Amino acid sequence: MDHTNSPSIKPKSESSDTVGRPAKPVDESTYAGRFAARLRKLRENAGLTGEEMADAITKAGYECPKNTYYNWESGSRDVALNAVPAIATALAKKTRTIFPNE
Repeated sequence: MDHTNSPSIKPKSESSDTVGRPAKPVDESTYAGRFAARLRKLRENAGLTGEEMADAITKAGYECPKNTYYNWESGSRDVALNAVPAIATALAKKTRTIFPNE
């Protein structure tokens, strides 16, 4: 079998989205941007993909489609305050640790 024309499979980097593209940096000059960056860092530290994180948030009691989660993490959509306890539960963290330090 000739594999010379088959595409190489690259492992996803920790900071890539579900299709393997590099994650876009968020504008950390705003609180929303710092929150988005913190959310991504916490997810990556937990070893979860964005899809797994969205599923875990849903299981913790806040309906979170994966596109909503990715919008939160990219900073293109603000996180609903009532989602924060479910995010904390999904990450096995205390709620106050989800927020970025000023």
